[in-house]
Amino acid sequence: MKELVIISGKGGTGKTSIVGAFAALARRQVLCDADVDAADLHLLLSPTVVERHDFRAGHKASIDPERCTQCGDCLERCRFGAISPDLVVDPLQCEGCGVCHHFCPAGAIDFPESLCGEWYFSQTRFGPLVHARLGIAEENSGKLVSLVRKEARRMGEENHADWLLTDGPPGIGCPVIASIGGASAVLIVSEPTVSGLHDLNRVGELARHFQVPALVCVNKADLHWDGARQIDAHCRSAGYAFMGYLPFDADFTRAQVEEKTIIEYNQGPARDAVVALWEKVVRALQASDVGV
Repeated sequence: MKELVIISGKGGTGKTSIVGAFAALARRQVLCDADVDAADLHLLLSPTVVERHDFRAGHKASIDPERCTQCGDCLERCRFGAISPDLVVDPLQCEGCGVCHHFCPAGAIDFPESLCGEWYFSQTRFGPLVHARLGIAEENSGKLVSLVRKEARRMGEENHADWLLTDGPPGIGCPVIASIGGASAVLIVSEPTVSGLHDLNRVGELARHFQVPALVCVNKADLHWDGARQIDAHCRSAGYAFMGYLPFDADFTRAQVEEKTIIEYNQGPARDAVVALWEKVVRALQASDVGV
């Protein structure tokens, strides 16, 4: 099973539209939305949730007034201002360090694991999807990404899938690191701008650090052909396998409004460009023609 993770240096480059289109073109695939902070692959695929699971990670302090002796030791020790003068913990301010729980002389402070969100097994018209929803202002998204990927890989192995297509998070932080480790390759979606080239270099170096082969495409290329060709030339000099260009086309947005992929929406030039991109990505992975 090949795992292709679609990532970018920033949000809004078109990753999800590309993943949805690839899902429509692939065969025997499992889908994974690893962008748990802002998951949106479900908007294209209209999944039916089959299983729903709680995601727990980290801890929050809670003072039991029945056991509390009002000594104020926790108030003095808390460095995050999470405990009010009347000795009540503000869960939004609590950083989960555990100091108050550890040092409370009365043992009145509980330290339970926090409910941070949910993750799901779903069915779509293109196959199984593993995705998640992180709660508002909750952390540990890297841990949730690892969990979602693990379950997607397990499902792929059980179903003898040929492809695991993962919609990755943007940037170079912990969630991205959790989404690309051990993948067959990443497809970096760039844009034909100076900042697009800068973001490409950042995420490309991240992939190289973790020894994950990097493929690159430029979305909205016809908005600035000189910038798009500059990225093409840079990829060749940097050792990234350049896969091609996608046009700026309002049909992508029109398809999203109708909850369709560009492959299902019409037979226009945007669809043709995505089909050509997918075929080139498949050939590159099958031939192992990708650089690290």
